[in-house]
Amino acid sequence: MNYHDTIQWLFSQLPMYQRQGKQAFKKNLDNIKAFDQYSGKVSQQFKSIHVAGTNGKGSVSHMLASILQEAGYKTGLYTSPHLKDFRERIRINGGMISKNYVINFVKRHQIFFKNRQLSFFEMTVGMAFEYFARNQVDIAVIETGLGGRLDSTNIIMPELSIITNIGLDHTNMLGNTLSQIATEKAGIIKNQTPVVIGKKKTETSPVFEKIAKQKNAQIIYAEAEKFPVYECDLKGNYQKENIQTVLSAVEQLRKKGWLIPGNAVKDGLKNVIKNTGLRGRWDILQTNPLVITDTAHNQDGLSIVLQQINETPHKNLHFVLSFVNDKDLDGILPLFPKNAKYYFSKAQIPRALDEKILLKKAKEYGLTGPSFPSIKQAYNSALKLADKDDLIFVGGSTFTVAEII
Repeated sequence: MNYHDTIQWLFSQLPMYQRQGKQAFKKNLDNIKAFDQYSGKVSQQFKSIHVAGTNGKGSVSHMLASILQEAGYKTGLYTSPHLKDFRERIRINGGMISKNYVINFVKRHQIFFKNRQLSFFEMTVGMAFEYFARNQVDIAVIETGLGGRLDSTNIIMPELSIITNIGLDHTNMLGNTLSQIATEKAGIIKNQTPVVIGKKKTETSPVFEKIAKQKNAQIIYAEAEKFPVYECDLKGNYQKENIQTVLSAVEQLRKKGWLIPGNAVKDGLKNVIKNTGLRGRWDILQTNPLVITDTAHNQDGLSIVLQQINETPHKNLHFVLSFVNDKDLDGILPLFPKNAKYYFSKAQIPRALDEKILLKKAKEYGLTGPSFPSIKQAYNSALKLADKDDLIFVGGSTFTVAEII
């Protein structure tokens, strides 16, 4: 198989959560544990940091990786989903995994994958762990895919666990209350391993404190600590909270003996995009008109982005939106302003919500505008109609952003 054939096989062999939703969610870690045993326990052959959370875990993971790179460590980074290229998920010092490694990994293990019926995510996690082990990284930052307790990444024994902000998302799999979701995320807390919590909330803190006590794990609330103000090339207002979480994590790593000087923190935060390739976080695509895209896709994330849009100078507002079909639109659509122009569309994935259904639902909340069968058509229409002083926002899901970046 060539690279294209290999990727198509990975995508199509078994359900992929990002494309198909709930049916791809597995209720145990049996497969990834079996692969880890079969591959020589690669998950235990490198040091790691484990990051979970509803919002902010991707940004926090990339920031930490950037800082560790600046400190001189050979740093692995595993994140999901990708925007344009599957290889974005697995990086060492910012460089994506090679196409040849992807091809050879699947060739070497394909019989095992078929016999055990591993999911797309399980195979990808196995690939990342083997790649980091073989390349002898000093440390790898590992982001969970969904939840924590049953996430395929949750077989590592990290130096540090991090749980960012908790919000209502993926409620059909993780629970429909903040405490239930927190219980799933808290599944990454390990015995005698410190855990940094990004934000203290009344509903979630008792959950974290109970599980941390059971695991004899020190719990640190990032927002309770005071740190210097650092410049960051990620410009979303929500990054202030993420930076606080990262700085708290750096302090814990220093206590464990990791040498991370102040200039590494400063340069790491200033060069996140350059060092790690992160895109889609308050990503300014052009000016005149100003076009901003962001992967925020739930109530908490979108409310902060919409507040920043409101604070950004503009004449008229244009929103190019598409969502996945299991999104809680009744919780999201009321957040959007009625005095804006809307362009409803559909991402090119099986899990995308039909644009006509989105249009009908949006009308219930006073949001009006035409619908388009593709995001590019909707985006091009917005560009044609917008004046140079207008602001166009493109978002609603990771897939919306991926199609225009």
